[in-house]
Amino acid sequence: MTSSEHPFGIDFGGTGIKGAPVDLETGDFAAERVRVRTPKPSTPTQVAAVFADLLAKFPASGAPVGVTVPGVVRHGVVHSAANIDRAWIGTDADALFTEATGRDVHVVNDADAAGLAEVAYGAARGRGGLVIVTTLGTGIGSALVHDGVLVPNAELGHLEIDGHDAESRAANSAREAENLTMKQWAERLTRYYRTLEKLFSPDLIVVGGGISKRSDEFLPLLELDTEIVPATLRNKAGVVGAALYATTTA
Repeated sequence: MTSSEHPFGIDFGGTGIKGAPVDLETGDFAAERVRVRTPKPSTPTQVAAVFADLLAKFPASGAPVGVTVPGVVRHGVVHSAANIDRAWIGTDADALFTEATGRDVHVVNDADAAGLAEVAYGAARGRGGLVIVTTLGTGIGSALVHDGVLVPNAELGHLEIDGHDAESRAANSAREAENLTMKQWAERLTRYYRTLEKLFSPDLIVVGGGISKRSDEFLPLLELDTEIVPATLRNKAGVVGAALYATTTA
């Protein structure tokens, strides 16, 4: 199969847009990834034009395209806008991107895409039951995947714990802003993940985000009943998961 026949994944974030065709047999890029800056302002029409230009760099294909969005997505419509222009709220992104690119485009929440990728190809591959994938960054992204099936838009970073929005205390940005030691941060993470245990009784928790590269410094400090492991796909997860989602949704 040539790269033009593979589904295409686009990871759309507040500062950058990354895209590549994805080989779903291996869960890896089928050609070199392209990265461009997110336009300012990052309105739907501006971003759609960037997507059209990005896809034009690759041979035309009938394969579907998946796009991550940092917001809640229901049936292709964006319902929140984190780190992107508020004009996204209420936008039928599936329809907009399909028209702009001439490709069959399907949009998915960014954390959900990462979760799908980790379950299919990464740290949770081959694991049944309920897997919770969390990304610790500016906020806390989350994905619930049960026996390989995504439960979309699980905004578990916004659980109220001890009177606080969970991510305001336990995200990596909170660790940096408050200059917490790993031990201090681990105490907050333990409180957060224990709450997830109590609510969902997961079989596995996967921790992603850039800080997962330092997982050996904080994961051993967590006191949990559930197995918790670092993500393995890291910055590939969004692109890979988007392509996978587009294929299963098309």
